[in-house]
Amino acid sequence: MERYPHWPNLAAMMFGLARSWPDKPMLRVFREDGWQGVTWGRFASMAASAARHLRAAGVSAGDRVVIASENRPEYPIAETALMAIRAVPVPAYTTNTVADHAHVLRDSGAQAAIVSSETLAARLLAAGAQIGGLDLLVTMDGRPGRDAPEAAGKTRLLPWAELVTDELPPDDIAFEAAGIPPGALACLIYTSGTGGAPKGVMLPHRSILSNCRGAFELFRPLRLKDEVYLSFLPLSHSYEHTGGQFFLLSVGTEVVYARGIENMASDLLTVRPTIMTVVPRILEAIRSRVLGQMGRETQWKRALFDRALANGLRQLDGGLGIGGRIADPLLDALVRRRVRGRFGGRLKAAMSGGARLEPEVGKFFQAMGIPVMQGYGQTEAGPVISANPPEAIRIDTVGRVLDGVELRIAEDGEILVRGDLVMDGYWGQPEATRAVIQDGWLHTGDVGALDADGYLRITDRKRDMIVLSGGENVSPAKIEGMLMAEPEIAQAVVVGEGRSGLTALVVAEQGFDDVAVSVAVSRANLRLSVTERIRRHRVVGAFTVENGLLTPTHKIRRLLVLREHAGHAVRA
Repeated sequence: MERYPHWPNLAAMMFGLARSWPDKPMLRVFREDGWQGVTWGRFASMAASAARHLRAAGVSAGDRVVIASENRPEYPIAETALMAIRAVPVPAYTTNTVADHAHVLRDSGAQAAIVSSETLAARLLAAGAQIGGLDLLVTMDGRPGRDAPEAAGKTRLLPWAELVTDELPPDDIAFEAAGIPPGALACLIYTSGTGGAPKGVMLPHRSILSNCRGAFELFRPLRLKDEVYLSFLPLSHSYEHTGGQFFLLSVGTEVVYARGIENMASDLLTVRPTIMTVVPRILEAIRSRVLGQMGRETQWKRALFDRALANGLRQLDGGLGIGGRIADPLLDALVRRRVRGRFGGRLKAAMSGGARLEPEVGKFFQAMGIPVMQGYGQTEAGPVISANPPEAIRIDTVGRVLDGVELRIAEDGEILVRGDLVMDGYWGQPEATRAVIQDGWLHTGDVGALDADGYLRITDRKRDMIVLSGGENVSPAKIEGMLMAEPEIAQAVVVGEGRSGLTALVVAEQGFDDVAVSVAVSRANLRLSVTERIRRHRVVGAFTVENGLLTPTHKIRRLLVLREHAGHAVRA
């Protein structure tokens, strides 16, 4: 692999790649009972057409435009079109409520939106009505405004099809895009809001391109070429937005949009991806499912599985003896290949991020022959700061910093980051910006340590540390991860600030009762220090996006959970 090309901005990159690969498969989506593809050449033509029509509809340089859509080809087409005319895309979650959308519209000052469906159109129109109305609403499917014509008011309603009718070459728009400097604002991505109102993170083109260059060097040992990627994490999240969209597309990967989490198992078998990005919860769920199924198998099958897992773990810890090396090919063929088959059978690596991955979960997949590269980052850093190299994974760490990233540990243990990846700041919040960016250093709010080989370990969030009544500092993230690694436990939140011991609010995995959960908590306690052990626990209802206790990226909103279960946390 050569060095990563220099691009002045993301729009220029996308049009430049389209010139080089006009007939190369780029995007794939399931429509009308079959998978349909979009080539790079067709993408560039539609993006340029959309840019011309959006400008004709009144979108100007600097205008913020909300995009609320499931992952689909129109998403990168719309983003590239907006960036090319120097407008600012504002990705928004499809799970946002009307109030959520109203906050984003009000805070960003966006007067236009591009949405995927009539349902989302109605939601954005209702949100727009709360802030004085939208000027423009584009709907990809259906007839915009049909569900709420009274809310449309003076909003200009356009169907997506009208934006992509031009068959002209994209040269004029591509030429215009080439003049956008790297420091220009590329997009405004709102934090998922685990505490407080979401803030708009201003990411310039240089920030995301810095991530792309760093990821290119990270993946160099895998010799990426003609890869296939299954995209299912929301593109409104910076992790998927940068990694699953711009980076992987920039190295020629075909991006296939999943049909939804309910079809994930089927899509994995059909698409057979070679690269994936995942959040830990996905890995935890697959592991729990595998272990649950093995628990129902015959004794000899369970013994075979246990032997294959044990051999794999020994290899991670330093190698096998002669007997293990002789038996391993057979164990791989009979056991591990079936587990890898759940991912389609040709997965080169899975990139895990967005939350802490319990080492036991990561080692399980490593032992089954599926490299899991845990990484670390945050929206304010483009978002990737560090990741495990595929040839030297240390699953209990978040790897080494990407090329171009400078990192140091402050006296109080906080991780500080500097480089092109750092955001310009929070939209309209100069004081909040000054609080987190000081002398060019991004103060992440995370606590960690570097080992002698430059691998980073995250120990906790500064603001989430629990201080017990005896003065002991305890990391809830570590304990919650260990609890959720147990097959019987789906979710967990640990509390105990100012108390003598810790309490856990736990959600049981489907099919397990309170007794099974109690046994699981006891097992986890055996691996914890005396201070960290759970003294009391209570089984509660699931934390979901719908009840507001999960962010759209499935991070637990700790403050809201504690507020919701305040009585239980005290009495448990």
